[in-house]
Amino acid sequence: MLLPDNLKYLRKKKKLSQQQLADILQIPRTTLGDYERGHTEPNIELLLTITDHFEVSVDDLLRRKLANKDLEIISNDNLKVLAISVNDDNEGNIELVDTMAEAGYLESFQDPEYIRDLPKLRFPNIPEGTYRGFEIHGDSMLPLESGSIVICSFVESLRDVKNDHTYVVASQRDGLVFKRVRNDPVNQCLVLISDNDRYLPYEIAYEDVDELWAYYAHLSFSDVKRSFQSQLDDKISDIQQKVTAIHEKYVDATASGSGSGGERK
Repeated sequence: MLLPDNLKYLRKKKKLSQQQLADILQIPRTTLGDYERGHTEPNIELLLTITDHFEVSVDDLLRRKLANKDLEIISNDNLKVLAISVNDDNEGNIELVDTMAEAGYLESFQDPEYIRDLPKLRFPNIPEGTYRGFEIHGDSMLPLESGSIVICSFVESLRDVKNDHTYVVASQRDGLVFKRVRNDPVNQCLVLISDNDRYLPYEIAYEDVDELWAYYAHLSFSDVKRSFQSQLDDKISDIQQKVTAIHEKYVDATASGSGSGGERK
């Protein structure tokens, strides 16, 4: 019987505590707890009270997994099945996949129940579409810092990839990566490019791509001006070190050449 899970789901959806719902139903909180754990069942009169309060049918309450009403599945021919969740107005939520959730996401991104339980983001005035938030880590896409959250829209077909635009690419091989992408239909692959030139481009085959999300916006949690100045200082320091190394090699080579010339005389 699905009653215990449905009762708990409906209560949480209405943001009610067990005590609050128990007061509404005029029963002890412990009795409601027993219903939600499946230890006992309400009588028919109480069932009707519950269905009236939550505006569901008795049949749905007892036989249908109500949590699945908040879920949708989008499928297409090019990429894998996409699971999304919707709010009370049947609008798609923006689920957040943070760094800690990455491993679980790669295993369960097609599981509607897993997607439903991810944290949700609100983003004002966003165009119609299917969106997801991803926390990025590392320094491969500077000046976007590690810990920033990118809001991305779902890409339904690899044919829709726009060269040199940024995407979150999900794959079992590489996990979740945020890169600049170029499409290579001849070799049936995507070329992933970092904005930080310390990282070399690499390829991922079409067949290895599980999901593709196009960058729409991002949320950053640091002082951008200070961050930029720090990155600029690092680049200047790196250039100075390279110039110094070149100068030292030149001095060594000059000294070595002078020594050789003296011996020939």
